[in-house]
Parts: sequence; structure tokens; C-alpha cells
Amino acid sequence: MIKKTFLGLLAFSFFAVSCSSDDDNNTSTTSNLTLNLQGLEALGSDYVYEGWIIVNGQPVSTGTFTSVAFPQTFSVNTQQLENATTFVLSIEPVVDPDPAPAATKLLAGDFSGNVANVNSDNIVVGSGSALTSLGASTGKYILATPTDMDDTNESSGVWFLDNTNAPNLVAGLNLPTLSDGWKYEGWVVFDGTPISTGTFTNAEAADDNAATSLFKGNTGNGPGYPGEDYLQNAPTGLTFPTDLKGRTVVISVEPYPDNSSAPFTLKPLAHMVPANAMVHTVINMEDGPVENLMGSVTRN
Repeated sequence: MIKKTFLGLLAFSFFAVSCSSDDDNNTSTTSNLTLNLQGLEALGSDYVYEGWIIVNGQPVSTGTFTSVAFPQTFSVNTQQLENATTFVLSIEPVVDPDPAPAATKLLAGDFSGNVANVNSDNIVVGSGSALTSLGASTGKYILATPTDMDDTNESSGVWFLDNTNAPNLVAGLNLPTLSDGWKYEGWVVFDGTPISTGTFTNAEAADDNAATSLFKGNTGNGPGYPGEDYLQNAPTGLTFPTDLKGRTVVISVEPYPDNSSAPFTLKPLAHMVPANAMVHTVINMEDGPVENLMGSVTRN
């Protein structure tokens, strides 16, 4: 009798374990994360977008993508997704030996229920910045060519400064401080072709190519503010010196490092130089075409 009871219990235990195992196998360990983002541009062959959820303070990748058509859905570990507090989108090298997110983080937002509303100001603008939004940016510039001694080509250069109280010069750009992984870049668009004025992080200092520009004149680097003289070594199809009247001047926000010779999608300031613009005279910029990227991320 004891032997039969033991065998019966053993059989019941086996059945219970088998049922439990079947139930576990039928329970999905992944859930869907759907991205619906606006305004992203293709990154080219060297970089990809990568999504991340923040779980217990740590980043967990949700996958990479190159297409900028949305919505897109990714399978993510259910428990991690349920515990996620924030979603972040970064730009990563295609060949990436570092498992952590790059400094170039583009979008972020906290989950409220099952939805995170994400935008670029949350992550591109640095913490503690006096301006918390790219949309709050303002800009001024003048036409001048301070890197040569020729006074006849002054409309061939653009400098982001305010000379209203000359000889005292002040910065012409009022921009938020950017997070690591981003830089500002100035541009002039010549018949659809954007030509850089240089990258910078501080509007009160010269840009990164002040001493190495191929376009500037031969008598100096210009004032200690971002800008460019288009005086020589013009790209194919263009002629320098030129006249910037009627051209569009742009300030963009660029990932760093950057593999593209074109402006990135974030452009907080832009302005077409008036046909009657006077040289050495302050001109006000206007809001750019893209001041913020945004979208939603849904878990289900």
C-alpha cells in the first residue's frame, strides 16, 4: 500500500512539473516596442540608429535600424520592458565594439503608463543650459571679409557676431549648450549646395576651422567668433569671391563625429540674406525649419 501511494505521488508530481513546463513554454518572454518618430533622416552607410530602454538605471538595447519610415516594432524582453522608465535613441557606428550607448543621443522621454513621448530637446540640449530648447535660439550675423585686405568683396563672408557697438564685438548667436556628442555648424546654401562655415560648441569663440579653412583669405583667421570668408578654393561649380545676398544662412546641430558633408536634420536658425543687405551691418536670423524632433514609443 505504501509503495502504491508513493508511485501515485511520483506520477502526480511528474504530471504537475510537465504541465508547469508547458505553461512556461507557452508564456511569451518578449513584448513589442513600437517606435513612431517624426523628422529623422537617413544616416548614410557608416551609422545606425539604436534604441535603448533604461531599466534600473542601466541601458538595454532594443535594436538598431536604418530606415526612417515609421512605425517600426521591435521584440524586447518582457520583464525589462515592463520595468523600463525611459526610452533613448542614439546614433551609433555600424561597427561598434562598445556595448554602451554613444554620446550622440538624439531623442529621449520617460514612460507614462505604456507610452513615452520623446523629443530631442530632452537629450541634445545639455543639462544646466541657460536655454532649455533649441527653439529659443536667436542669431545675428554680418557680411564682411576680415581675412583679406580687399574691401571690394565684403559681401563674400558671413560672421556670426554683433558689431553694433564696434569696436566692441559680441557674440551674434544665443544658443543652448549642447550635450556631449553634438556640435553646432554654420552653413551658406549656394544654389542648393550647402557649404560649411565651420563647427563650434561656443558661440563666443572662433569655430574649429578658423586657422585651417581653405576658403578664407591670407591675412588672418578673422575675429574670434564663428564665421567664414568665401574668397578662394571654391568647390567645383562655384566661384569665390562671391556675393552672399540672396543665399540662405543656416545654423544646424550636428552629431560628432559626423560622416556627412550635408547639414543634419536639426536646424534651429536660418535666414535668406536680403538682396539689399548692407555689409558690416547686423542682420537678424529667423527660426529654422527644424527646431525639435519628436515622436512616441509604445510598449505592449
